[in-house]
Amino acid sequence: MTTLNKNRICHITTVHPAKDTRIFQKECVSLAKHGYDTHLIVANQKSEEAQGVHIHNVEVPTTNRLQRFQKTSDAAYQKALALDAALYHFHDPELLPVGKKLKAKGKHVIFDSHEDVPLQIYNKPYLPKLIRPIISKTFAWYEKSGVKKFDAIIIAGPGYEQRMKKMNPNTHYIYNFPIIENSEIGNWENKKNEVAYVGTLLQERGIKEMVQSMKNIDATFNLAGKWHFDDYKKEVMSLQSWEKVKFWGFVNREQINKIHTRSKVGLCTLLPIATYVDAYPVKMFEYMAAGIPCVMSNFPMLKKVMEKENCGICVDPKNPNAIGEAVNTLLENNTLAQEMGQNGRRAVEKKYNWKTQEKVLIDLYSDILQ
Repeated sequence: MTTLNKNRICHITTVHPAKDTRIFQKECVSLAKHGYDTHLIVANQKSEEAQGVHIHNVEVPTTNRLQRFQKTSDAAYQKALALDAALYHFHDPELLPVGKKLKAKGKHVIFDSHEDVPLQIYNKPYLPKLIRPIISKTFAWYEKSGVKKFDAIIIAGPGYEQRMKKMNPNTHYIYNFPIIENSEIGNWENKKNEVAYVGTLLQERGIKEMVQSMKNIDATFNLAGKWHFDDYKKEVMSLQSWEKVKFWGFVNREQINKIHTRSKVGLCTLLPIATYVDAYPVKMFEYMAAGIPCVMSNFPMLKKVMEKENCGICVDPKNPNAIGEAVNTLLENNTLAQEMGQNGRRAVEKKYNWKTQEKVLIDLYSDILQ
């Protein structure tokens, strides 16, 4: 083993990309900048040093979810032990056994719970509906047995705060607010008559309804992201209004900025499932950071932000006509759209930005390691 370094901290994920925005760009890079000897364990990717963060790959070929859960978790645990960090911060629910074993070794452990997993299980399309309640309750029991022993829990939004705090009172929000320096604001006069959605392409994200909404809109729909199910992809692409779509595929940060700077409206009409209704979608704040108005689902949390900051319009996400009317309102009223975009940008500069969350993270680490 290496010599224990009280300043060495280690993040672990066997699911996310090495350069994941929340884990790497926001949390790990921020910690490295504040003087922590920062390490990140990932699976089946590439070992490298980037932006002051040491990325360690564990190569474990897997063919299914069960193998990933067992073999990759074991490999990540062995690598974590070898690093002998003072604090471990893991991001995947399947790594709960790793967190428990590290805690048993006397290590400081943080669980970063990105989503309300027991609730999310009810919406997993690859799980038969009849067994989802059983799996959800089983996971909730196992989660409780682990997280109560950890030094802290981090959550990404308020929807499951009370449930997590009952298990571990040292629970903290760290919102997925954007890194404002990464967002570009285009010259409004150079923008096209275009609408944007950048994100995961799943049925519950309302992709079909967004494409249908373009039927009576004289504009191009910039759609970017990764399809997760071929049947849904074919269904959406067969729509008549698909002819209005410019499909970008999976895009990097530079391409995201290009899409945002040329578009006049950002769409995020997630369907009303439990895991979305009580959460802040990252892309809402990214549209605001880019200085473009939002058309959002009419969930109470989102309406509160849109109305308070006057930076967008909320609609019924299941109604393509309502989505289309909101988009047309903004495209046909250039002054209103530009004003809402500017309001959103000011709000991000003031409070909805990563710097505010970075402070929460650094303070939490300082409290635990002291």
